[in-house]
Amino acid sequence: MTKKVTIGSYIKFSDSCKRDGLANYSEQGRFWDVHRSQADDVQKIYNQELEFQRLAQRIGNCSGILRFSQIDDDETGKKKLKLRLQEAHFCRVRHCPVCQWRRSLMWQARFYSALPAIIKEYPKARFLFLTLTVKNCHIEDLSDTLRIMNSGWQRLKDRKEFKSVLGWIRSTEVTKGKDGSAHPHFHILLMVPPSWFTHSYVKKSRWAELWAYCARLDYSPVVDIRTVKNCVPEASSGLTEGLKAAVAETLKYSVKPSDMIEGNNWFLQMTKQVHRKRFIASGGVLKNILRESQETNEDLIFADNLNEISDRSRIAFNWRQSEKCYRRFEQGDII
Repeated sequence: MTKKVTIGSYIKFSDSCKRDGLANYSEQGRFWDVHRSQADDVQKIYNQELEFQRLAQRIGNCSGILRFSQIDDDETGKKKLKLRLQEAHFCRVRHCPVCQWRRSLMWQARFYSALPAIIKEYPKARFLFLTLTVKNCHIEDLSDTLRIMNSGWQRLKDRKEFKSVLGWIRSTEVTKGKDGSAHPHFHILLMVPPSWFTHSYVKKSRWAELWAYCARLDYSPVVDIRTVKNCVPEASSGLTEGLKAAVAETLKYSVKPSDMIEGNNWFLQMTKQVHRKRFIASGGVLKNILRESQETNEDLIFADNLNEISDRSRIAFNWRQSEKCYRRFEQGDII
């Protein structure tokens, strides 16, 4: 049985990791260590079935060596690390914890990059965060349940109550129930005009009625809708702390790494059920700003910064599976 490892969980580092581990050089080093440790667990689970062994092999070869440039952080005045172009390899397997994390950062970076132009065109636009759920289903019925939800979403977009929405981004998340069931749900970021709150307002109870009707549910589903609170914008980007949190929640992982490695059979069945399913979609003025279908190794390298670093400085780390950490290369190692 594989060990459960989650962000913030304790990993016992060796003395060498404490001395020259990536976490000593970068605040994100801890995330690299935890996600890569989780990837080892996912690899072991995939190796249990022949049809997934190719995925296991790809994950095993993912992000084994990381090379960074050391650059100045304008905010803190300290040095920070930036992944170098073509000097990190990612497997891009959907449920690889490392790639899922980098993919989330990539989508967030793309949204933030497009936001100033959107705000310039729609300066008074507001954002809502909508969550649509259905009852838990048997893991073997997950594919059919997602099909029903997707059809329901298509009908919901055609309702008159949705007409005022300027743009939207929708993600699918699947969590594991305590009884081994699956809990699929949608997170949606809605961009609306200011008139939404006077002429087009839709109450939470009405959202639940609409979702039940459109998804053909015979019960009242749990629905949540909340306004993204306005905070002081950062410079002229239009980005507020409230919007940043809503974007991060919308574009986070599709499956929690802890759910992946907590139940082997559940995770293997879930992988089969979501094969070829789209988990990110967008529409209106937000359509295609994430470029959902475009993902290269370079995209995951630049996930947290869209700009390439051209300097020649280099500091390299490799994954030490037995120590569960990235350590800086020893002198004499070939990098």
